[in-house]
Amino acid sequence: MKQDSAKPITSPLQDRNFDKLVDKFEKKVYDTLKGEWRLTLLKEDLEALRTSAPLRIWDAGCGFAQISQWFAEAGHQMTLCDLSHQMLLRAQANFAAAELSATFIEGPAQQIAQQLEPFDVVIFHAVLEWLAEPKATLQTIAEKVQPGGTLSLLFYNRNAVVISNALKGGWRLPFLLNDEYIGKGKKLTPPNPQIPEEVCDWLAQWGFEIEVHTGIRVFHDYMGQEAMQHSDSEQLLALEYRYCRQPTYRNLARYIHLRAKRIA
Repeated sequence: MKQDSAKPITSPLQDRNFDKLVDKFEKKVYDTLKGEWRLTLLKEDLEALRTSAPLRIWDAGCGFAQISQWFAEAGHQMTLCDLSHQMLLRAQANFAAAELSATFIEGPAQQIAQQLEPFDVVIFHAVLEWLAEPKATLQTIAEKVQPGGTLSLLFYNRNAVVISNALKGGWRLPFLLNDEYIGKGKKLTPPNPQIPEEVCDWLAQWGFEIEVHTGIRVFHDYMGQEAMQHSDSEQLLALEYRYCRQPTYRNLARYIHLRAKRIA
């Protein structure tokens, strides 16, 4: 088993680093029904790539590397990076435990991109909303998709933030009317959620064609504790699955996943 590590790269940008929140992040995000559902839909969207001939894949902001590990198990060549030292250590440990190989690089993806050749697939999951400069960084990352290659982009949806806070009402309404983002300052709430329609426009401008557009957690995150307690989880997930790719509903989901092919 071979695991390469490159020298860490530093950045002046104030992108979010999860070194101090790794355990909390894992418990709140991944070890939950909603986390499992996110992985289920992502894998379904990406299955055609996983079962193809071996690909060169860059996971730009790998976190715990569940998706990268899933690709590596199918024989693909993986390069992983993360700004968080602790996250990257966890990803390396997960690969080592599974006896899988990969190249790991610590640092901000937008700077790491400068030293990398284009890839068949670039994965950029749940990173965009934590960036100081989301659009500029996304463009830098997207440029590392070779012509004919694929970008897998997952991001926190600003539409969902507006709806969820409007439903709670009260003091939140003036903030929404002033287009002020309520989530700022909360440890696990991203500071820069994105509007799906705008992100789709960016990708089109940069020569990408969207092949898959999925909303992850269309209903789940709007349901209160009482509603969840009185709901069957299998029925809820069946409902989520029915509507997750329908245009009317998908752009209301907590997360948006886009699988986009570079055609120019």
